[in-house]
Amino acid sequence: MKQNIHKAFILGAGLGTRLRPLTDSLPKPLVPLYHEPMVNYGLRHCLSAGITDFAINTHHLPGEWAKAYPEGEFGGADLTFFYEKELLETGGGIKNIAPFIGDDSLLIYNGDILTDLDIEALMDAHLGSGDVATLALFPSGPNCNVGVEDGRIVDMRHARGVHAGNHQFTGIYCIGPAILDLIPANEKISIVPAFLELIEQGKLGAFVSESATWHDLGSRASYFDAHELLRGDSNAIDEKAKIDPSAEICIETCVIGGNAIIGKNTKLKNTIIWPGATVADDADLTDCIVRHAASGTHTGQDL
Repeated sequence: MKQNIHKAFILGAGLGTRLRPLTDSLPKPLVPLYHEPMVNYGLRHCLSAGITDFAINTHHLPGEWAKAYPEGEFGGADLTFFYEKELLETGGGIKNIAPFIGDDSLLIYNGDILTDLDIEALMDAHLGSGDVATLALFPSGPNCNVGVEDGRIVDMRHARGVHAGNHQFTGIYCIGPAILDLIPANEKISIVPAFLELIEQGKLGAFVSESATWHDLGSRASYFDAHELLRGDSNAIDEKAKIDPSAEICIETCVIGGNAIIGKNTKLKNTIIWPGATVADDADLTDCIVRHAASGTHTGQDL
C-alpha cells in the first residue's frame, strides 16, 4: 500500500511586521486576499494534495482565528490551533505540536505564500527517500543560501563553511517524526540547527522545482502584486459589495470585497477594499488599501 502524508503544519504565528498596519487588526495569514484570508489558498493547495488534518500555530491576535474558522475546520479537514504565548520560532513551533505529529510524517507550509509547487510530488519524494527531512527548493531566487551538490544539501546559510548557497528555500518541506529528537523542548529555537545536524547525518534531502511559481506576501508591494496575479481567476468586485451607481471605479485595477459599502460619487483607482469596509461619499482614493473605513482624498495610504 502506498504511503501518504495526511497531516500539515501551517505556520501562522508570525507578527507580519512588514505588512503593518494591515496586520494591526489581523494575523498576517488572515489578511484578506481577493475577498478571503490569504491562508485559504495554502489550505486548498494542501487539501488538493491529500492533506486531511491541519495544525496551525498562533500568537498575534489568536482570537481572530476562531472568528475566521468557528467550526474548527476548512474544506472538511480538521484545524487544530496551537497558541504560542511567546513566539517559539520554527523549531520550537514544531516541537510544540509533537502530540499532533505523533508517529506520522508532516508537511510544513508557510501561511503567507502563494505557490503552485507540486507538493504531492514533494511528499512522495520525501517518503521514498529515507531522509528525515526534505526541503522544497528553487534553483534561483532572491536568497539562495542553501548549498546543493550532486542533488544533496551540503550547507545552509554557509553555517558549515562548505557552500555559500545556490538554491532558494521555499519555506515548504516535509519531516519525519525523528526530527523531534533534534529539537530541544521548551525552547525558542530555529529549525536550522536540526537541519544542519541532518546534513551531518546525510539525512536532509532536496526536492528541486524548476518551474513552480512562488510569491512571498510579506510587503505592501507584493500584496498588490498578488491581487493582480489572481485578477483573472475570480471577480475583482465581489457580488455582495454594495456600490452606489454614481461611484467611479476602475474595475481593471480595483478589488472590492463582500459587504463593502461604496458611497456616492466616490472615485477609486488601483485600490483594495477589504470585505465589510466602508468608503464614504465623495471619497477619492488612489493606490490605497481600505481595511475599515475611508473618507476624503488619499493616495498610497492604508486606511
